[in-house]
Amino acid sequence: MRDEAPALPAATNPSFPGAAPASGGKRGGDEEEGCAPPTQARSKAADGAGPGSHSPDVSPRRSRPKETPMATVPLRALGTGLCPAPPSPGVSGDRSLQQKTPQIGVVVGTLNGHTDRVNCVQWVHRKDGTPETELVSGGSDKQLILWELQNNQLVNVVHFKGHSDAVCAIDAVYQKGGPGEEFKLLIVSAASDSTVRIWCKDGSEAKCLQTLQFGQGFILDVSLSFLPGTDVPILACGGDDSKIILYVQQSGQFQKTILLDGHDDWIKGVEWADCDGNLFLASCAQDCLIRIWKLYIKSASSEIRGDDVLKLKESTFTLKNENAEKTFAIALETVLAGHENWVNAVHWQPAGYKDGRMQQQLRLLSASMDKTMILWAPDEESGLWLEQVRVGEVGGNTLGFYDCQFSPDASMILAHAFHGALHLWKQNAAKPREWTPGIVISGHFNSVQDLMWDPEGEFIITVGTDQTTRLFAPWKRNKQAQVTWHELARPQVHGFDMKCLAMIGRFQFVTGADEKVLRVFAAPRNFVENFHNITGLLVGEQLCKPDMGLPECATVPALGLSNKAIFREDIASQSDDEEEIFISGYNQYRQINFQTFSLTEPPTEDHLLQNTLWPEVQKLYGHGYEMFCVACNNSNTVVASACKAAKKEHAAIILWNTTSWKQLQSLVFHSLTVTQLAFSPDDKFLLAVSRDRNWSLWKKLDETSSQSESTFSLYACTNKNTTGHSRIIWSCDWSPDSKYFFTGSRDKKVIVWGTCSADALSGDKGSEGLGPCSSVLDAGDAVTALSVNRTCTLEGRDIVAVGLECGKILVYTWKATDQKSPLNDWIKCVETNQR
Repeated sequence: MRDEAPALPAATNPSFPGAAPASGGKRGGDEEEGCAPPTQARSKAADGAGPGSHSPDVSPRRSRPKETPMATVPLRALGTGLCPAPPSPGVSGDRSLQQKTPQIGVVVGTLNGHTDRVNCVQWVHRKDGTPETELVSGGSDKQLILWELQNNQLVNVVHFKGHSDAVCAIDAVYQKGGPGEEFKLLIVSAASDSTVRIWCKDGSEAKCLQTLQFGQGFILDVSLSFLPGTDVPILACGGDDSKIILYVQQSGQFQKTILLDGHDDWIKGVEWADCDGNLFLASCAQDCLIRIWKLYIKSASSEIRGDDVLKLKESTFTLKNENAEKTFAIALETVLAGHENWVNAVHWQPAGYKDGRMQQQLRLLSASMDKTMILWAPDEESGLWLEQVRVGEVGGNTLGFYDCQFSPDASMILAHAFHGALHLWKQNAAKPREWTPGIVISGHFNSVQDLMWDPEGEFIITVGTDQTTRLFAPWKRNKQAQVTWHELARPQVHGFDMKCLAMIGRFQFVTGADEKVLRVFAAPRNFVENFHNITGLLVGEQLCKPDMGLPECATVPALGLSNKAIFREDIASQSDDEEEIFISGYNQYRQINFQTFSLTEPPTEDHLLQNTLWPEVQKLYGHGYEMFCVACNNSNTVVASACKAAKKEHAAIILWNTTSWKQLQSLVFHSLTVTQLAFSPDDKFLLAVSRDRNWSLWKKLDETSSQSESTFSLYACTNKNTTGHSRIIWSCDWSPDSKYFFTGSRDKKVIVWGTCSADALSGDKGSEGLGPCSSVLDAGDAVTALSVNRTCTLEGRDIVAVGLECGKILVYTWKATDQKSPLNDWIKCVETNQR
């Protein structure tokens, strides 16, 4: 329901109260080498996907979404029925809400409306237990949005604006109105501007009822409920001063009533629960403790008890109304000590029907930086609060859990970590104390820079600025017709932001990052075996045989960046009963032991982190600056790469032999960064587009050529008079017959190039007459990606997908015509919604 950012420096933690707002950095002109290029993402459409493929016919070649007004950040907080997508540490990337179904493992909806990162979400629960129909979200764009379920779709209905900084916590309840009036929605929000605002919805308008000021302090979490036996709201605010402040609404305004002391550090979470006529408030803090407070109606009999009765100190207050007055008391019920690090969230089990009425079970779930969740409940005999279940992860480079949540029926518990991972556990119906890890959706927690289909179109590999390379494939269950896509491996966990990717065959790829080195990876035998078991796809029996000499797996040495191969004999030599070794300066960073696992379903997050690396087989040195793009020809014999450049000598394209991994040639033409490379389907041409607004076409020399040391020579190019584009060219691709190529630019144009005849590039006419051979497509926004499907329609038209900077994808069909004024050369087929 609520999520706060970790206690990192404000400059690197924009969602944290007091932090600088997340930057959406403006990009400068095309020739400003200092400005970062937009996000890249590329996928290669395969020639007819093989059996079991569920890939679409058209895949975007590359996309670079900018920081647009319409947002797409996945959820940073948990709510019943909603699961979080990963937080983006220190950056403003995605700004949308995602609805996910853990039981099925699919995303069922994405809500767009925020213009900056989404920090918190809250379903508005009803007292009668009927399904929720309204959702509130708060973001770094300083606003709240109310979403309402209409025709089975959540619709953005009201914007609440008034905060001057990021909204970091929200809660909402339905409050009973006057006689004959309907229930009204009461919303409370806390923000980094040191205020808490109370809102209500007045028709289709947002109305701020009250603003609570906290000076220089920050409120990190809020929770609303009603005083026992009344319809009077009570608000709990947990702050960075280690205190909980209770406010009670009187005469339409929330009045400060009681200050609860006890915690010794920042309070990270508070939540009310109504049980048997009493209110229970759970609070957690960075002092590693959880406190439970009990609020109840103070009866007259309790005031005349003898002094010999031992009881905890209680605080009291009186509520006066027109008819009568009631006295309430609140006292500390218990202190729960079980976590070994900050406790970031506490949530009560949702109320449910039992014996024909709604009942609240006293079960509390907590999430901590010690990488565990604990389920707490009072013992039936002694009444003491005890730990019932503890779940979590062991190992891996993670920072612990930041939020947690029950499923509506409390049969599942969910947590998310700082790096965006979801962790799900399911309760065994036959053994209630037994909880087992479940399968959830996973993905990048920062922008995806590049992607490619495997040559047979059956799985996808992606790279992103979260410094990881990930592999996604379909999971085919034996007895279920439904197929869902999951992350099956994390082949590379790097120390630099990833930038580009190229497949070299089916189980080998090369990546580039914000470093000068290209790295080549090959699949280990254990992955290939598990890939076959999970997807049911054919992989070749020889790849799975132990005697083929393939490494079993890979691991990263301590203080290293390279994935080291581990062979079967290395695993066999590891002793199961290895004695504890004295830690000295020599062995304190010993290699972590590894064991192979046989999987039949997608791996969990801890397995992905530690056991799905691919060994690094080669490093390629030659570029002078950070890598920007890479491509491999269709016969998997040549890799072309380019790096960031501000001068011609640095903008050279380097060709590599995939057998010896030696440099074949350096192609020099462009004066600024080459943004994308593409080999023609017949491998006779290499196309390059650049930030200098030009393209260059390189032709492969015949094997009998006297220039034996060279592989490609410049065949055609543009200059400032013939380029056709007035802004940076971001993307390019080829037609399936290798006769035409397409370029897409920030100037909103897609241009088709060729010789404008049936002979086209495959003829012997050379580069004469090579130019635009179709009407120029105006996409309506900056073109950041394009891809041409490797098969044509029945009418012989090419299928072209165009990705725009605003987040839309346009799909066209195109066909060359011999008419001087081409008609219907471009036909629009599909236009997706923004993001």
